[in-house]
Amino acid sequence: ADTVRDTRGFATKFYTDEGTFDLVGNNIPVFFIQDGIKFPDIIHAGKPHPDREIPQAQSAHDTFWDFVSLHTEAQHHTMWNMSDRGIPRSYRMMEGFGVHTFRLIAQDGSTVLVKFHWKPKLGVHSVTWEEAQIINGADPDYHRRDLADAIEAGAFPEWELGVQVFEDTEDQMFAGIDLLDPTKIVPEELAPVEPIGLLTLNRNTSNFFAETEQVAFNPNNLVPGIDVTNDPLLQGRLFSYLDTQITRLGGPNWNQLPINRPHAEVNDMLRDGMHQTAVHTGVAPYRPNTLDGNNPFETPDGERAFIDHPAPVPASVKERALPATFDDHFSQVRLFFRSLTEVEREHVAQAYTFELGKCYEQAIRERQLRALANIDATLAQVVAEGLGLPAPKPSEAPADVEPSPALAQVGGEWPLAGRQVGIIVGEDVDTGELADAVSAVAKAGMVPLVVAPSGGEAATRLLGKDVVAQRTYLTAASVEFDAVLLASATPPAPDAAHGLDAKAAAPGPEGVDPRVAKLLGEAWRHAKAIAAFGTGQEVLRATAMQDTAGVVTAKGGTAAVQELLALMPAHRAWHRFPTTGRFAD
Repeated sequence: ADTVRDTRGFATKFYTDEGTFDLVGNNIPVFFIQDGIKFPDIIHAGKPHPDREIPQAQSAHDTFWDFVSLHTEAQHHTMWNMSDRGIPRSYRMMEGFGVHTFRLIAQDGSTVLVKFHWKPKLGVHSVTWEEAQIINGADPDYHRRDLADAIEAGAFPEWELGVQVFEDTEDQMFAGIDLLDPTKIVPEELAPVEPIGLLTLNRNTSNFFAETEQVAFNPNNLVPGIDVTNDPLLQGRLFSYLDTQITRLGGPNWNQLPINRPHAEVNDMLRDGMHQTAVHTGVAPYRPNTLDGNNPFETPDGERAFIDHPAPVPASVKERALPATFDDHFSQVRLFFRSLTEVEREHVAQAYTFELGKCYEQAIRERQLRALANIDATLAQVVAEGLGLPAPKPSEAPADVEPSPALAQVGGEWPLAGRQVGIIVGEDVDTGELADAVSAVAKAGMVPLVVAPSGGEAATRLLGKDVVAQRTYLTAASVEFDAVLLASATPPAPDAAHGLDAKAAAPGPEGVDPRVAKLLGEAWRHAKAIAAFGTGQEVLRATAMQDTAGVVTAKGGTAAVQELLALMPAHRAWHRFPTTGRFAD
């Protein structure tokens, strides 16, 4: 399912007149390992256990936590996964990172080092853990559907492409951070992200298999001016992705598929092989040659050729070892955790407790707790209490770090384009006020979804011809909506029998359809903005939600939408719930 707690790939293919550049990254800026030779190990550890092929699509199992607790270099990536970044609200609200450090080369041969970032214009937001679990059952294709629906509605998602720029020094260090270590970030407060471009998704695919399933990304795909560095993980990826595409797409000619084919003219010495589509001429596919006039030949220097940067190699010893600058596995994990808001830290603790609680081997839980103790004593204490284990003492003193506010998700205000508002109506709805509310939501760039007691002709009789019911009490789910608007009272519909509808749950407030009560209860518990007008205010009183933070009322539909517009840019009304104080600074 789309909403499992996991890392999401974020890869982009740039079709340029000098060839194709593939920026193959993730929604997390670091990776589990520092050396590409461990790639098979982390994949094996994360996959289902080979004896039973379970669990699928989750990291809450023994082999994963056995690996990351033994390979403490993985603690940074794991912390990001346990944060709200691991369960994004939408692909449209997901940050992207190139992970590695790359080298940019100017025409005069001078170089700088860069890290690539994709910044979503809508901000970085997440679902709650309970929402993620509900969505897994209600709509396993949630993220794909959300992205496609937004594009179809004209709410085109946008990401700003930016770079952090560093001097290309001999040691390739910046502010004490080894730029070749893929388990480290450079805080934006030390090296701001400089915008260089804008990506807009303005069209859905015509055929998912041809344009998405068959796409092949490869870090080897570079263009003049962009080159790789000696990051040992990146160097390993240069081999692994090529092997993967040959196997996945049935042979060496995968780059001839339309979605993978360069838009620039390419001549090379590659011939034949499975699924070859070109009809080559000539008899001498090698160079130099005299039989074909020395064709094809490489583009001469100075004529937009790709030139490998002549990097000097200092005196060294060839051995399998990581540099001492890669040894610090905990300070940046602590930096990330300390940069989160109190609400986000609580979510991290809950995630660790859930995941480790699914491990059968106590030795694995205890070993991971020891790693957490080296990151943050309070975090280790809270997770240990949740597991019923004693909190271990750190084996090294937690680092003194300066938080990076740029890493927190909570805080600030963000655009509402493409957000979905569930408008719940009952039999006594004022159709004029309802139409005004629907219009006001759409005018704000959001998507109004009307939820009626039933659909078809009954909904048309209730709502009139100008308003369409997209959901019914039976089909609507709270997780679909970023906010909820009650347009009238919602007495139980004829099909609201508790014994027949699992969604209805136990008997709820008298006079309120149990499915509406359940939907509202979930939306309230997930800190979503809720508004009501007209007789909809009776529902708030019946459910005891009135006068709680992030719940507002108004006389009419337009006014109620304006109240929502004041709440929704913050994404959630986290101030609705008092914090425990355990993670207060």
